[in-house]
Amino acid sequence: MKKLEENITFEQAMEKLEEYAGKLSQEGISLEDAIQAYEEGVRYYGICARTLDEAKQKIEMLEIGEGADD
Repeated sequence: MKKLEENITFEQAMEKLEEYAGKLSQEGISLEDAIQAYEEGVRYYGICARTLDEAKQKIEMLEIGEGADD
């Protein structure tokens, strides 16, 4: 999974997350397919959440740095 995280953009992860969410909302999806789609969705959600957390931390550090100049 680490390799996937290094090579995927936030936008790509969001697309995959939406894809797997769509699969879960399909009628007649088998239990096995639903579990697999859920697991993949959770994986891509984690990638998105980590990317957003990293961006938030960078922004906070920039704001702290700007505050030091005052």
